Amino acid sequence: MLAVTGAAAAVLALGGCGSSGETKAVPPAATGSLESLAAEVKCKPDMQTDADEIRQAICRNGDGKFILATFATDRGQREWINDAKDYGGYYLVGRKWVAVGDDGVVKALRGTLGGDVEMGTNHSSHSMHGG
Repeated sequence: MLAVTGAAAAVLALGGCGSSGETKAVPPAATGSLESLAAEVKCKPDMQTDADEIRQAICRNGDGKFILATFATDRGQREWINDAKDYGGYYLVGRKWVAVGDDGVVKALRGTLGGDVEMGTNHSSHSMHGG
């Protein structure tokens, strides 16, 4: 759970507005270690968590800053995503890996890594009520 909280805080810190870009063909979802996925998107991972069940790093490339995490199990990945989505953000999900960032970064990463995009809960509308 500690890793989820840290990742969620990092997602909030990444913030920013997404850009709407051209949609290109999505390649098959990439597989591999955190380092091999990072190499595919040309970033040097800054490791934050290196445990048996999750490896998580902050990455930055020409598209922006994002969190890249790999998981030992599909179930562990799904539990992490479900918990982290409460903090908002955009999630690019592959088999036992996830990249988290703003909309534009996730779309750009998807062009290289493939995967499916999932959106976190948008809490911005909650602050507008009663104002």
